[in-house]
Order: sequence, then C-alpha cells, then structure tokens
Amino acid sequence: MARLIGRRLLLMVPTLILVSILVFALAEVLPGNLGRSILGPYATQQQVDILNHHLGADKPLYERYAVWAGHFVTGHWGASLQLGTPVFSTVMRALGNSLLLAGFALVIIVPTSILVGVYAGLRRDSLLDRAITISTLSMTVIPEFVSGVILIVVFAVTLHWLPVSAMPPQGAPFVDRFYYLILPAIPLMLLELGYIARMARVGTVQVLAMPYIRTAVLKGLPRHRVIFGHVLRNALVPTVTVIGSQVGWLIGGLVVVEFLFVYPGIGNMMINAAQFHDVPLLEACVLVVAVLYMLSNLIADIVVALLNPRIRMGG
Repeated sequence: MARLIGRRLLLMVPTLILVSILVFALAEVLPGNLGRSILGPYATQQQVDILNHHLGADKPLYERYAVWAGHFVTGHWGASLQLGTPVFSTVMRALGNSLLLAGFALVIIVPTSILVGVYAGLRRDSLLDRAITISTLSMTVIPEFVSGVILIVVFAVTLHWLPVSAMPPQGAPFVDRFYYLILPAIPLMLLELGYIARMARVGTVQVLAMPYIRTAVLKGLPRHRVIFGHVLRNALVPTVTVIGSQVGWLIGGLVVVEFLFVYPGIGNMMINAAQFHDVPLLEACVLVVAVLYMLSNLIADIVVALLNPRIRMGG
C-alpha cells in the first residue's frame, strides 16, 4: 500500500508541472491586454504600457512562467487584478463554497446510485432493470443548464418552493445553507446518478457471472451473505474508480451550475477571471482544481486497493 501511494504521489509531480505549463500558456494567450483590462478603455496607450511593464507583462513568456511558478510553489500567489484581494485567500474561500455544494450532492448521490445500480444488477433483464437502465441513461444526456433552468422555472418561479439563489441572506445560520443548496445540487445529482448507477449495475452483473459466486450459492450460503460478502466487495471496485473521477469533475465542472444559480464557487470565479483577464486568479483556480482531481483519484485508488488485495500486492 505504501508503494502504491508513493508511486501515485510521484506521478503527480510531472503531471502538475505539465498542467501548470499548459495553464500558464493558455492564460497568457487569452484575447485582451492585461493593462487595458485593469485601467479601462479610456486610459492612454502610454499608461497601459507603463502598467504592463510594472506587472512584468511585457517580459518573455518563459521568464514570466519561471517567476510565476516560483512564487506559486512558495505560497506567494499574488493579488487578484480584478478584486485586489490576495489570490490564496480568495481561491480558498471559493473552493470552500464549491466543496460544500459538491459534498452535499455526493452525500446523496453515492449511496443512492450504488443502491439503485446493485438492485438493478441483481434483477438483470427484469422490467425494473430495464426501467432503471433507461432512466439512468436518460439522466446522463441531459445537460446541467437544461435541467437547472427547468428546475428554476418549476420549483422557484412557479411553485415558490425553493429559492433561486444558492446563497442564504447575510447572517443566516449555517444550517440554512443546505436548504439553499437543494436546487443547484439536483442537476448534479441527476447527471452523476446515471453514471455511477450504471457502473454499479455493470459491476454487479459481471461479479454474479463469476465461478466463485456459483460456488458460494452451491455451498448453501444465505443470499444476503453472498451479496454483502462477495458481490458488493468486488462489484464496487470499478464503481469506486468512477466515483473518484467524478469527484474531481464535480469540483471543476460546477461552472454551469454555479453561474446559473449565482453561487460564489471556484467554477464561477474561473469564468469571471477569464473574462477580466485576471491571469493570477485564473491560473491558481485551474491548478487547485487539477490538484483536487488528482487527489480524488488517489483516494479512489487507495479504496480500490483496500477492496482488492491483488492491487495491493502489485498484481
């Protein structure tokens, strides 16, 4: 297990370096002028050039990357050009909001998806199995902005059951935040429920066809012992891998949902940073999302190794 974790951590280093190079290069080629974005359209070209020189925006790309990477590694992330606040605290605050929304959705998504998928797999080719397969497949093809708009129109505008905004009023108790997160969490639940449930069903069907399951049944083991002792442990291996990748997607893929529900998360912050050409803020957001994506996959690998001894032993 220690070797497995060590290998994964070592692989993260070159991956992060490559991601940082790509992020920096793409952020630098975004249309727009940094000095012009800060000073506005009425500033003279001389003023824009002076500001760009002061910020180092007129230096070669490789030199700017070296300076930025050095500062980022040492924890000096600079200040947001748009907000004027420290990038680190700004990103961490937005990340906390995104983690709260993603965590709230996952707490409901994961057990429900596994339960539905395993239940469908245990009743393969039945009418209920077909209904679950069709419904979960339909969920995966509905974009978040479509389901989000429908939910806003029905439950917020028409019925007035839930608020349109995802943020409670200033000074409201922390528990009230979960009430405001119900509506933006539903589009995420619908999409992720389809993926995870289908993977849990496929894993269950594959495990049920294994010889050791037939042996356990022929030995006279009770059905619940066969399911919980043999089927679930092995069927959840591919499902856990999918969950790990989807956790990373939830953090970075909240852009549409956060923008739609005016939620101050890291996805919404990336949109605003790109529009304003706020390069330090945009680069920090993308790198933080990349780190979370790799950490979620690392945790998934560890869980899979705990479920499957052959992976722990290097098989």
